[in-house]
Amino acid sequence: MRIRPTLSWTPAEDLPPGTTDLGPVVEALGTGGVLVLSGAGISTESGIPDYRGEGGSLSRHTPMTYQEFAADARARRRYWARSHLGWRTFGRARPNAGHRAVAAFGRHGLLSGVITQNVDGLHQAAGSQDVVELHGGLDRVVCLSCGDRGPRAELARRLEKANPGFEPVAAGINPDGDADLTDAQVGDFRVVPCARCGGILKPDVVFFGENVPLLRVEHCRALVREAASLLVLGSSLTVMSGLRFVREAARAGKPVLIVNRDPTRGDRHAVTRVALPLGPSLTTVAARLGLHVAEDA
Repeated sequence: MRIRPTLSWTPAEDLPPGTTDLGPVVEALGTGGVLVLSGAGISTESGIPDYRGEGGSLSRHTPMTYQEFAADARARRRYWARSHLGWRTFGRARPNAGHRAVAAFGRHGLLSGVITQNVDGLHQAAGSQDVVELHGGLDRVVCLSCGDRGPRAELARRLEKANPGFEPVAAGINPDGDADLTDAQVGDFRVVPCARCGGILKPDVVFFGENVPLLRVEHCRALVREAASLLVLGSSLTVMSGLRFVREAARAGKPVLIVNRDPTRGDRHAVTRVALPLGPSLTTVAARLGLHVAEDA
């Protein structure tokens, strides 16, 4: 499954309207067997912007494609300079009430699984178990030559050493951890190679134009088959890698419920779309189910 660089989507005028009624979400979770599919919108309350919502990063930022990253050393320098700076902020982000509510649902046996399109690791930091990172995780790096994987923190230390005094001020941080920098700010930033073989290092995330690993896709499909319902949280479903699971659930007759303030590409397949902020909504749902949502640590 390749992530196509679909950067925009215009909702049709005849899409069903959103609602503020959380009742169907409460009912689905109360029944159990809910598979969660989350997107960038669940992390906005942690200070990480989404791609397509109001003020989304696509209004000022085009994500790097795999083809450009692999083929162009200048593009890699620009990416790593921006990502290195962005990681300082991105890596400090903390789970918000939405992440903690999802973790509470899982602790009480209401979920069959969690699939996230996000690369921020915030579901795991909130306590969710066995999270499938559809697009990988920004806390790891992989060598394109030898396949060696390592922690992002170690690469950050190497980049700090190779670029002393690199302290530009970014115009913003994006959902993929990339910071907005001009070419002048990137300057002659030094990229470091794989410590094992000298190859090209890449964050262990699926770039636009890159394939999601087949085994990961099949695992997600199995989770959809096993679930009683699918709950989409904070995703516009613009990218096919997430939308196809919504379509598969709907074809199988499984209820699809969406909590997202803006219309999504999956609305036609959903029994409801709740157009409310995620943190307060999921906290309310938890309270109505009699569940305690942990406070921020």
